[in-house]
Amino acid sequence: MTRDPSTSRRAWADAANATASSESARLTYEQDHTFFGDAVHRWRLGNGLTVLVLTDSSAPVATYHTWFKVGSRHERPGKTGLAHLFEHLMFNETENLPAGSFDRKLEESGAETNAATWVDWTYYYESLPADRLKLAIRLEAERMSRLVLRSPQVESEKEVVANERRYRVDDDVEGAANELLYKMAFHKHPYGWPTIGWMEDIRGFTPEDCAAFYKTYYAPNNATLVVVGDIRERDVLLAIRDAYGAIAAQPIPPEDITPEPHQFERRETEIRKPTATEKLLFAFKGPALGDADHATLTVLSEVLFAGRASRLYRSLVVTRELATDVRGSVSAFRDPGLFECWATARGSHTTREIQAVMEEEFARVSADVVSEEELARAKARLELGLLQQLETIPGKAEQIGFYETVLDDPAFAFRRVEAFRHVSAGDLRRVARRYLVESTTTIVRILPESQPSHEAVP
Repeated sequence: MTRDPSTSRRAWADAANATASSESARLTYEQDHTFFGDAVHRWRLGNGLTVLVLTDSSAPVATYHTWFKVGSRHERPGKTGLAHLFEHLMFNETENLPAGSFDRKLEESGAETNAATWVDWTYYYESLPADRLKLAIRLEAERMSRLVLRSPQVESEKEVVANERRYRVDDDVEGAANELLYKMAFHKHPYGWPTIGWMEDIRGFTPEDCAAFYKTYYAPNNATLVVVGDIRERDVLLAIRDAYGAIAAQPIPPEDITPEPHQFERRETEIRKPTATEKLLFAFKGPALGDADHATLTVLSEVLFAGRASRLYRSLVVTRELATDVRGSVSAFRDPGLFECWATARGSHTTREIQAVMEEEFARVSADVVSEEELARAKARLELGLLQQLETIPGKAEQIGFYETVLDDPAFAFRRVEAFRHVSAGDLRRVARRYLVESTTTIVRILPESQPSHEAVP
């Protein structure tokens, strides 16, 4: 009779808990998640910290991710950009580490470290030799609970973020247009403000703002650790228990988000920027990542925009030579987002010429089914792209952490591949009719500065 491996893990946890320093340090095995034939083991500490472990012995390395369920959606008007500011503050001084020590210790051990923030999440990672993993565990536990947030640290990082905003948004054509697009498309939902924050909000942050945000959201019960690599799971779990077990859970406030009202009419504006040719940013309201339509609309986006064989690349770039590039994407957000379409005009051609061709194609995919050849090509490209993200140990950790944080399902990448495979031509026509609707469009036209701009439509 074969013994259930989960029984062995629970028995080990019971034995390990005999030496736990407190209830908050108790380890509980919860379940396995099937991840492309492998098992992701879910564990939880008594303080609410979730730990996801995937053993991968393909190389003597490991990746350690810390995902927090906090992004710009958790901010409020007047305090936008706090989640992103913390991405910078977390690499600063802690009670036991002077400024610069965090990076230096990891670099001395051959580690790569970085972080990212978006609308629904923030994460930090280290990729390093497997035998140095415990260093990452100790350092991450230190900055989860002992970050120094005095005025000098906060003021320094505010200036860094302000400069980043100037570079990435204020002085960047595409960044400024994308920020404006979301501001126009979302009037109530926090997706309407930028993750980097409005400049006046960045300037106004105080150490007290930062301390309150840190205590609220940088808590173990709002975090997930993802460990992937050539590891011994039990050693890793004990190291995590010892490092994090004394960190207290915090009350996480319920989300207070106003759903975006339905859009009943086109929103359109024009801006002037230092660009040689006109550019078009065209968006429809789209589904949430967990919606069954998300995978289907992503396949439709692939048919329309992805690769040299896509419909709009052939029509706009190759045949009519109206544009130099086109692309489309469906936002991967917890709540409904946008289906964005982007094009850069060629020479003296205009965004209105490009828009007319796009709308012709949108009408065609709403009226007729795509060919089986187009459908098969789009599905193959999407499946290949997702699987390529899983070729490396860091890539696996990122996919596990992302889907766990956004959808509470660390193995959702596996289900997403299956969803792509089951999309039919009829499904594409259905989502085209549902989402490619003129009344839900938001349009930003970027004109060269020397070209007069028409009056904006709010």
